[in-house]
Amino acid sequence: MTEYKLSDATRRKLMGVSGATTCTALYKRGLRNQWIQDVHPVGPHKQNMVGQAYTMRYIPAREDLNPISVFQDPSHPQRAGVEAIPAGFVMVIDSRKDARAASAGSILVTRMMKRGVAGVVTDGGFRDAPEIGALDMPTYHNRPSSPTNLTLHQAMDLNVPIGCGDAPVFPGDVIVGDGEGVVVIPANIADEIANEAVEMTAYEDFVTEQVQGGATIVGLYPATKEENLTKFAAWRKANNR
Repeated sequence: MTEYKLSDATRRKLMGVSGATTCTALYKRGLRNQWIQDVHPVGPHKQNMVGQAYTMRYIPAREDLNPISVFQDPSHPQRAGVEAIPAGFVMVIDSRKDARAASAGSILVTRMMKRGVAGVVTDGGFRDAPEIGALDMPTYHNRPSSPTNLTLHQAMDLNVPIGCGDAPVFPGDVIVGDGEGVVVIPANIADEIANEAVEMTAYEDFVTEQVQGGATIVGLYPATKEENLTKFAAWRKANNR
């Protein structure tokens, strides 16, 4: 796992920015594949999901090695991961973008919530999706799954680099989820991206207010006229931004 530790200050900053803005900040650095594709909130949640990644990897199940009895072993990666993920982290699951069988269900997700986990993301699906969507913890998946995860998936690894919805996820990367989806921030630039995203959000809020007031976007978005930067500076001071 990376030695990076997400600070409270960076967590707070990322709580207040959108995935879209974060993606733009990453794009400016040449990172174009950090949005987890085809992953959506299971239910509404009040605030952004922010935490470092703890990963789990599934492979296609081999039936003779994946009977239901495997869950009796406490070292089974799925069971072990639920008990090992640190509080404040996000469980990110590589389910091969296959939602035909469940990555997890409401009991395991509830256990993680009670342990203080910040959220759960899978590029597959969950069983018990209505119950999971009602929990007080952000969760994201492709779509609801069939009742069992034994038919297609076999849990193999914990806390290794994975692909989730075509995005690379390394243990310790910073995961941000909003009402649209989930973005992955490499740990080594997370603090810098958070700072930039906050700055971008302030200007976007200013622009939105101006456009709602009838202003043209020409010279405003992007800011190519000095007068708009002057207006922004005054707006920012007035709004303590």
